[in-house]
Amino acid sequence: MNGMLCKRRTAGFTLTEMVITMAIVAILIVVGTPSFQYVTTSNRATSEVNGLLGDLQFARAEAIKEGQTVSVCPSNDGITCSGNGGAWQTGWLVFSDTGTIGIIDGTDFVLRAQKPFSSTDTLQADNGVNVITFSREGFALNLPSAVTLTLHDASGKAQFTRCLSLTIVGALSTQIGGKTTAENIPCI
Repeated sequence: MNGMLCKRRTAGFTLTEMVITMAIVAILIVVGTPSFQYVTTSNRATSEVNGLLGDLQFARAEAIKEGQTVSVCPSNDGITCSGNGGAWQTGWLVFSDTGTIGIIDGTDFVLRAQKPFSSTDTLQADNGVNVITFSREGFALNLPSAVTLTLHDASGKAQFTRCLSLTIVGALSTQIGGKTTAENIPCI
């Protein structure tokens, strides 16, 4: 009978053991949550700017491959260019641009359409650039100089800022907040 009591007693947890275990789990959650939030916010910002980077690289490659101009523009509706003052978080279109440069007209067709960001992040081009067009040689047309598109998250913290730079020769580069881009422009 004594052997049976010992078995039964070791089969479960005491209240003290359960409280200590719950306290350890609570401490780990408190310590780990800020790190998890940093990782998820940082990854989201990087993913959003890399989405535009990939589409710009695609547009440039298509322009060279097809031997015609290809443009990328912000779009509110996924059908037409919005021309919304250089704000790109509403989504964008990649399209063959054989007619009037920077406008989707009867001779153009959409190659890719990007949906708006699901977050409250903003992606703003400097100089109010509303369209980026690549020539058949891969050069960026009609840009005043190198253009930087800056992504800011809702918190406005520099650690979540991302920059995408484009030169007139069509070179693209990205950088994290607080660093300098390849064109020697601070990413702020």
